[in-house]
Amino acid sequence: MYSNFQHFLQTELDNIKAAGTFKEERIIVAPQQAEIKLADGSKVLNFCMNNYLGLSNSEELKNAAKEAMDTHGFGMSSVRFICGTQDLHKELEKKIAHFFGTEDTILYAAAFDANGGVFEPLMGPEDAIISDSLNHASIIDGVRLCKAQRYRYKNADMVDLEKQLKLSQAQRFRLIVTDGVFSMDGNVAPMDKILELANKYDAMIMVDESHSAGVVGTTGRGVTELFDMKSKVEIITGTLGKAFGGAIGGFTTGKKEIIAMLRQRSRPYLFSNSIPPMVAAAGIRMFDMVDKTNTLQDKLHANTDYFMNKMKSVGFDIKPTKSAICAVMLYDAKLAQDFAANLLKEGIYVIGFSFPVVPNGQARIRVQLSAAHETKHLDKCIAAFTKVGKEMDVIK
Repeated sequence: MYSNFQHFLQTELDNIKAAGTFKEERIIVAPQQAEIKLADGSKVLNFCMNNYLGLSNSEELKNAAKEAMDTHGFGMSSVRFICGTQDLHKELEKKIAHFFGTEDTILYAAAFDANGGVFEPLMGPEDAIISDSLNHASIIDGVRLCKAQRYRYKNADMVDLEKQLKLSQAQRFRLIVTDGVFSMDGNVAPMDKILELANKYDAMIMVDESHSAGVVGTTGRGVTELFDMKSKVEIITGTLGKAFGGAIGGFTTGKKEIIAMLRQRSRPYLFSNSIPPMVAAAGIRMFDMVDKTNTLQDKLHANTDYFMNKMKSVGFDIKPTKSAICAVMLYDAKLAQDFAANLLKEGIYVIGFSFPVVPNGQARIRVQLSAAHETKHLDKCIAAFTKVGKEMDVIK
């Protein structure tokens, strides 16, 4: 039975390779940090990690995790409502709520689960979800699992959002959903204008802070801090897997009644194991660290400004950003793949992104800056981009 299907799959895989969009996985044999070692023994600078605050190999977080393994064990072997809730989970939820200035928090195994499990318990066929066209795949999949009426507006386009809000007035409740930072472009959602429209058309707001928490805002509280919107957003989702230590774990934080309903009916929460104690303990330590000082956020912001200005000065086409994501536009899929491969030869680890991760004709290399990077790392990366860019006729 499998032979025909096997032939179909192999043909599809061959077509993906021919289009230059086949994704290879490079094997790392060292901790996630600014300089990493690959399986072939080479050492490269990592500029495609979500390790925004440089905490993925933090000694403080590793020690917190080790201590928790001794006191609370390795894994929970259960979901939260059966026997999977420890004091560590509850403390971490309180820390997250305090960080964002919200009323309560619920933990998930991943941010994908948080977004996948937030809509169906809250919104029904008589309600409306109005979603940004460039929202993360997890939001798109979560909306698909919900029976609410679906509306979509062009990325960060407030004229189109208002149009969709007008069209949705017949529905009972309306929820505007947006990424805080759009991960492929690096642009920030205009939350101040979204709030104005939400108030005007009686809508609630949900924002995914996965790429903005720890990064955007003076103290890294995300886009709600950037636009002075503390407690004005009903739902925030996010992850512990990027700026906040880079392990696993997602969360939804917001109004206490919303969180209470998710505890009762959110399927990824009810049917997935609790996050391990060591992850919860490291998360607690991480929030304590970022509450005490803005040193890491300040360094990240300085690194981002330095890198962006230098890359623009040598002629690269860079999308505007207020985040730590620098999208170097190349447009052609194969060019992006080849450019990334040539950069690897220069000791720079980046990935070329193309369809279906980004729209057709919008291929790029996404450079992600980190507080783990030093100026010498940034200079080496810029020099490599400049060399390869000239060799491949991308810049003059």
